[in-house]
Parts: sequence; C-alpha cells; structure tokens
Amino acid sequence: MDMGILLSADNEVDFMIHGIFSYSFFGHQVWITTTHVCCLIVLLSLMLFGFLAGRKMKHADEVPEGFQNFIELIVELLDGMVDGTMGKNGANFRNYIGTIFIFILVSNLSGLLGLRPPTADYGTTLPLGLMTFTLIFFNKLKYQKVSGFIKGLCDPWVFWAPINVIGDIAVPISISLRLFANILSGTVMMALIYGLLSKIAIIWPAALHVYFDMFSGAIQTYVFCMLTMTYISDAMTTE
Repeated sequence: MDMGILLSADNEVDFMIHGIFSYSFFGHQVWITTTHVCCLIVLLSLMLFGFLAGRKMKHADEVPEGFQNFIELIVELLDGMVDGTMGKNGANFRNYIGTIFIFILVSNLSGLLGLRPPTADYGTTLPLGLMTFTLIFFNKLKYQKVSGFIKGLCDPWVFWAPINVIGDIAVPISISLRLFANILSGTVMMALIYGLLSKIAIIWPAALHVYFDMFSGAIQTYVFCMLTMTYISDAMTTE
C-alpha cells in the first residue's frame, strides 16, 4: 500500500496514479496501476455484498428486517429512480442502471477509506461513457431504424448533419469528463489538505470528507445515471 493506493500514508500524501508492477504482453510493457488495484477492491467488495445478499434473499423472511430490509430498500429505490425517469421502458434497464449506480457510488465513497477513487481516473469513467453511448446508438437504430437515425442527423437541415454528429460523439466524452473531473478535484483537494496541513489536519477534515466523498460523490453518481437514462429514453422515441 505504499505506491499511491492509499492517499495518505505516514507523512507522504500523493494523489497521482502510480504503476505497481508491469508485465510483457505481446512485446508491449503493460502496467498494473493503483487504479486497477482500487477498482479490484471495489469490485471484490461488491461481489461479496452481492453473494451475501443473494444468499439472504434465497431464504428471505416474509416480514423483512435487518440486512434483508436494507437490500430491499436499495432495490426499491433504484427501481423507483429508473421507472420514474424512463417510464414504461425502465424495466429493461433496471439492472444496468442499478449496477453502474452502485459501482460509481462505491467507487466515489472509497476515498473515505483512504483509497484513490477509481472514478478519479479517466480510464475508468470513459468506458462507462462509452457503454452509455453504445446503448444510445443501439436503441436509436432499434426504435428509429436507419431512416429515422439519418433523418435525426439531418434535423433541421441537411448541412447541419456534421454538427449533430459532433453532438452525438460529445455525449460519452462530456458525461465521463464531468464525473472524472468532479471526483478528481475532491481527491486533489483532500490530498493537498493532508499534505500542507498534516500537523493540524486532525478530526476537522472529516467535514470536508462528508462533502467531497459523500455528498459530491452521491450527486455525481446520480447525475451520471440520470443523464444516461435521459439520453437512452430520448433515443427510444420514434417521433
């Protein structure tokens, strides 16, 4: 944990991405970085939670309480958010939106444990944006067909098509950059506070963690998922 996985260790504070070890892959040197390790920690934590939740729900009580109540609350809140935004089309996207919501939220909150949030790396947020872009493009072709897709690109005039193409390409870039920049800024701010004010950075930085890691992290998770649902719903309209 001395290669930047933890944002603070002893008197050294570092918010940069570091290579932990490398290996040769078809003649190319490939590095395993702190982002990979932190992302693996988040994924293993979610897998453990999913395993425990699955076992609990297999033997669910008729009247939920404790852990079962917590699981059902999460599912109901996420399903309600998706259905409230996407309407009748929400049922098909509950699993996807719920998965990326929990992954992004836990990744953002991992800063509370001293980890460098995986979402503070553009290599994590860009694939999330590209998955959204793929769903948008797929549903446009599925519901609007090729003719409707081309008509949309030429709206309101034919010569406006290049601008519409740029606008479509900008979607995954904009939503991924928004998430990345907001989480990175909080990571940098907290690292600077611990680095510059290490001798007096006791207890009171907890209030800043509440904002940068919890409040801002939750808001950015919600914004990313809301934009994803909005873009997909718009792609599924036939008018």
